[in-house]
Amino acid sequence: MMCLVKIQFSKTPEQQLEELLKGTAEVISKHELLEKLKEAHKEGRPLKVKWGADPSAPDIHLGHTVVLRKLRQFQDLGHTVQFLIGDFTAMIGDPTGKSATRKPLTKEEVDANAKTYLEQVFKVLDKTKTEVLYNSQWCRPMSFEDVIRLASQYTVARILERDDFTNRMKEQKPISLHELLYPLIQGYDSVMMKSDVEMCGTDQKFNCLVGRALQEEAGQKPEVILSMPILEGLDGVKKMSKSLGNYVGVTDPPNEMFAKLMSVSDVLMWKYYELLSDSLKEAWQDKKKKVEDGSYHPKQAKQELAKEITERFYGHDKAKEAWDYFENRHNLDQSVDYEKKKVVPGAHKAADFMLMVGISKTKSDAKRLIEQGAVEWVNGKQEKRKIASFNELVEIADGETGLIRSGKIFLKIVTS
Repeated sequence: MMCLVKIQFSKTPEQQLEELLKGTAEVISKHELLEKLKEAHKEGRPLKVKWGADPSAPDIHLGHTVVLRKLRQFQDLGHTVQFLIGDFTAMIGDPTGKSATRKPLTKEEVDANAKTYLEQVFKVLDKTKTEVLYNSQWCRPMSFEDVIRLASQYTVARILERDDFTNRMKEQKPISLHELLYPLIQGYDSVMMKSDVEMCGTDQKFNCLVGRALQEEAGQKPEVILSMPILEGLDGVKKMSKSLGNYVGVTDPPNEMFAKLMSVSDVLMWKYYELLSDSLKEAWQDKKKKVEDGSYHPKQAKQELAKEITERFYGHDKAKEAWDYFENRHNLDQSVDYEKKKVVPGAHKAADFMLMVGISKTKSDAKRLIEQGAVEWVNGKQEKRKIASFNELVEIADGETGLIRSGKIFLKIVTS
């Protein structure tokens, strides 16, 4: 356990509250949080701020960093983060947001995933102000009698109030008993950790409310719940998730991280600015107004965001290289060493040309890509154009070099 040394806070409880409330979705409750901050200030002790993560996958993504950045804010104000690795609960599987029962993970799978978590969270958190715990420490020794006693402290009716369970019951989809226990175990974690505050995404509110109730049953002051907005993934629809493939991992290589962020829609970009950027709200909102009135290009705004986030994890030089690499790839720069395809000189119909170089497998596939505006051609004179017609001619003279792009496929076309 971390030794709690009496500290002097540089900001008053009121100043801390104002800072901590920025960007939050909900606080239960502001009054309780201020009272806890006042007590901590008076006693010279840091608050214990809990955040738990089940290692159900090996990677932490930018969606997680929305909460991690707020936790870092707590640390910068002088408080202690309790980072809980849910190595026991991961074997149950959190039912939050799931329309069907999750397949429980094995202990070996959980342990393998957990090994990567600490290295990743310390890309954001201050290691010296973080207490790392594993809920298997108190969950695994529990007897069946202990589980029954814990279950007696909460009703089935209250558990079934969860939207996830209500919807599945309406759709006559099964709910396993172990899923009903999940919120109880997450709540029991708060009892064992004696947490003052619990951080979560808005989708975890129900589980955190169970923690408050169980703490009261145990004679503890209930933790304050501080929830952060959910970050949509690259698809702009669903919550960022590795299982959905719409995520940006904090360990993604710089070029990949930058490119993924550049794929975010112009609309969603502003939510990414709000939740992920260190830019002041006034600064990025001013940038947004300039984009809307046409005096600033959205691509430039997106590049600046992608560079800032990539730089956070890899430093200035790597972020600049990622920017240059992206520009070269998407500008079809002749200096880039793309895969080469040899063709016969002359004029070729666009669909035939795409089949010839292997960008499409059928003419119907070629037509679909062209209709989607997904095919670009750069001739030997460095003149770039988008292929707009199925029968449009693609011309390349003997000895010339051209470039063609379709989606993520980039090819250098040569005649010799």
